[in-house]
Amino acid sequence: MSRRRTLGTKKKIALLVSAATVAGGGAFVMASTSNAAPTPKSASESTVCLGLATALGNNQKFIADQRANPDAQSEARIANREAVVAEIKRKQEASGCAVGESAQDSQTAQPSQPAQPAQPPAASAQPSQPAASAPGGDTGGGAASGQQVCNGSTVTLSGEGGAPAASSNQFPAGTKLKVTNLDNNKSTTVEVTSVSGSCALLNNAAFEQVREPGKFLIRRALIEKVG
Repeated sequence: MSRRRTLGTKKKIALLVSAATVAGGGAFVMASTSNAAPTPKSASESTVCLGLATALGNNQKFIADQRANPDAQSEARIANREAVVAEIKRKQEASGCAVGESAQDSQTAQPSQPAQPAQPPAASAQPSQPAASAPGGDTGGGAASGQQVCNGSTVTLSGEGGAPAASSNQFPAGTKLKVTNLDNNKSTTVEVTSVSGSCALLNNAAFEQVREPGKFLIRRALIEKVG
C-alpha cells in the first residue's frame, strides 16, 4: 500500500511540473504576440498618406464628373487622369500607405478647421507677401495680392507634369490664381488650364514651388484670384 502511495505522489509531481512548463510556454507565446504588435505610423508618415489620399480622391472625382458629363475632350482628360491615378497609387505603395485609399478635398479639409482662426492675421500682412514670394519662384513675377477665394480649402497636387499650372472646379481656364503656403510663406501665381474636383489643384511643378519637404498637402493655404 505504501508503494502505491509513493508512486501516486511522483505522478502528481510530474503532472505539476508539466503543467508549469505548459503555462510558462503559454506566457512566452503571449508575450511574443504582444511584442509583435504593428508600430503605428509617425505624424510625418500620416501627413504624406493623407496628402496622397486627397490627391487620389480629387482625381477620381474628376474622372467621375467627366464620365457623368462628357464632352469632346473628356476621353483625353480621363486617360490623362487615369495615368495620374496610377502614379499616385505607386507613390502610396512606396510610402507605405494604404494603396487605393482616397479622400475628397472637402472631407480632408474638416480636421484643419480649428486652425483657420490663424488666417485673418496672415491676411492682414498681405503687403509683405510680394517680397516674401520673390525668392520662392513666384511665376506671377511678384503679382499683387488679389481677391481671396475658397477660404478654408486645402491645396494638393494633381500629379501632372508640364509647366507650373493649376486646375479648378470654380474658375475657368485662363484665370490666374495665387496660392500661398502660410506654413512657409512661399507662393506661386499660376494659370488655370483645366477642370478638377477642388478649388485649386496644382500640378507637380507649381506644387514644388510652395511645398514643404516631404509633404503632399497644404493645410493652411491662402488662395487669391489675381489679374
